[in-house]
Amino acid sequence: MFRHKAESHPRSGRHSGRRRKESKIAAAKGRAEAMLKPEWIKIGVPGFDELLEKGIPKGTNILIAGGPGTGKTILCLQTLYNAAREGHDCLYATFEEAPWRLHRHMEEFGWGAEKVEGKGPLWKLTFGKAEKRGSLVIRKLDPIQIARSVEGLLEKSAGRLSIKMEGIPELVPATLTPYMIALDSLSALESAFTGKPGNYRIYIEQLFRIFEERGATTFLITETEESPTRYSRAGVEEFLADGVFVLYNTKIRGLRVQAIEILKLRGAKHERKIVPIQITSHGITVFPSETIYGAEELK
Repeated sequence: MFRHKAESHPRSGRHSGRRRKESKIAAAKGRAEAMLKPEWIKIGVPGFDELLEKGIPKGTNILIAGGPGTGKTILCLQTLYNAAREGHDCLYATFEEAPWRLHRHMEEFGWGAEKVEGKGPLWKLTFGKAEKRGSLVIRKLDPIQIARSVEGLLEKSAGRLSIKMEGIPELVPATLTPYMIALDSLSALESAFTGKPGNYRIYIEQLFRIFEERGATTFLITETEESPTRYSRAGVEEFLADGVFVLYNTKIRGLRVQAIEILKLRGAKHERKIVPIQITSHGITVFPSETIYGAEELK
């Protein structure tokens, strides 16, 4: 009994604090080692992985940029579906589409789930065989609620935003440890910060740090012009991201061309060219060995 009281002495708080600090140091060391010896992942979209020498470094943040109708949502849904089918848990966070619409979209491509749980703003789809079962959680969030929460917190903290971001709706549920995350879209989120671009930049910087701590490979969709020279509205996202994949749907000499380009991907060797894609009834197919005549007009 006395021993129990001694263990609850205030000094034990210092021991607990030291253990937390040691745990953070160990986690940071683990991330550093992972960067030196990255785990490579494949996204499973036909033809796309051939554009990469080894794959995508696990845990990277990738901007999926492109104009309307270029296939950004399809690319992300297809990638997360492939990962879930391989037994991984994934999260698709949306600010625009209702989860049931995204689920119906997947069914149109033949990516049906064996089981559907939930309704309204949170759906959980289950894929794979019994011994290798993964899930895809589709969660809808209110960007205006996030923007107002950020603004209120910044006012209280004199412009400094805590890394924990207490009081702001979490994009990733605490109960979920996703292998992959898709965020659709940064453009919708940025629009919610009406007239306060500085607040959006602060939030986005912290958001990228949180994704890095989570260790999940993250795909962040952003809307651009048809033939972009800038790959995000605020301009800061493309510098924070480890990679930028650009999708095109534009006219070249009277013909409508759909294409994709790996503009950058830190820590990975990749093809530096624009290649054609095709959106079929089964999803996106990439043609890595083909070239586009007049591709320079996409720039």
